[in-house]
Amino acid sequence: MTTQITQDIADARHIKRDDYVSCTVAFIDCKKPGSDTKENYSIIGPGVTSSDDQVINLPEAHGFNIGAAAMPNGITNNLHIHFTAEVFIVQKGEWTFRWGSNGENEVVGKKGDIVSVPTWIFRGFTNTGPDDGWLFTALGGDNTGGVIFHPEIIREAAEYGLYISSENTLIDTSRGDPVPTPEQCIAPMPDEDVAALREVPRDEMMSRIVTQANRDFRPGFIDSALPGRGAELAPVIGYGITQNRDHTAPIINPHGFSAEWMRLPVGGAVGPFSIDQKMVLIGHEGRMRIDFVDGDASIELDAWETYSVPANQRIKMTALSDTPVETLLIVSGDQRKRPEFATDVLADAQAAGKGLDASGFVAKASLLPVYGRAG
Repeated sequence: MTTQITQDIADARHIKRDDYVSCTVAFIDCKKPGSDTKENYSIIGPGVTSSDDQVINLPEAHGFNIGAAAMPNGITNNLHIHFTAEVFIVQKGEWTFRWGSNGENEVVGKKGDIVSVPTWIFRGFTNTGPDDGWLFTALGGDNTGGVIFHPEIIREAAEYGLYISSENTLIDTSRGDPVPTPEQCIAPMPDEDVAALREVPRDEMMSRIVTQANRDFRPGFIDSALPGRGAELAPVIGYGITQNRDHTAPIINPHGFSAEWMRLPVGGAVGPFSIDQKMVLIGHEGRMRIDFVDGDASIELDAWETYSVPANQRIKMTALSDTPVETLLIVSGDQRKRPEFATDVLADAQAAGKGLDASGFVAKASLLPVYGRAG
């Protein structure tokens, strides 16, 4: 049975920018000069933090984690390996992303760009923009398994009294933690294993970057052509919620979630509709309202804010800004998702000459057969 969303429940799933809480001791490189002022955020799920001090805004399992990193100009997050998908969404600034056994490859990401880094390769990044920058991150799975830092970083951290336990928790001798034995710590990766990591050529990495300029916005829903609607989607990762059969995501390997940009024109709306999966909205630009239509709950989502929509809840989204609204939609699961629109929306679309084919894609209504076949 679907839970009735009260205003209190709706508000609890709204994570405002002021609610984000940084942790400056999340990783073993937190005392390394040039990395000591970086901030880590766990917004939905714990992410890959190694610190018990990390505040998690919404611990509820979603099948993926949402976090963020904020760093002043020139500050670096050092080379490390992830076991599940790691996706960077540039909210502000200019960032240099590195990959390879020694970070020998580089690419620059700017506002609106999304970068998906393959698992089991070293990666790191530096804020090379003119001021404080901000990255949202999406990580695959509820349990990410933590990270493996580059052996040089692990060895250098010991000089500052920092170690990483075999349980992936930070040991800081400067705050009174006892010096661990080698058996109690994650050992640096052997050099031969570092050398054996696969190399990701530049053309492969570039295929995993969707820049702001290269987003493929097209009408995304059965109601997109209706008056006062106009929602467009631009797929980035996997099979999302688009109902446009001409859409293809540039990044298609399994991540445990899909990601699509949604753009609402001034005064535009979409819905009501529901999906079977949990969906997280990250506000990029503008302001919109989310209404739970089976109750009287609603929230207003600003840029930089995060909202978690429960599965099987009918919502309507309406633009409130005097400029177009852009929001990233992240939905759990690698499978294709099928929005279920309200019957009155489908009737209005039918009257306007649009219907859904058997695959759930928008088509010209007059071309769709009126018969059905049972069994």
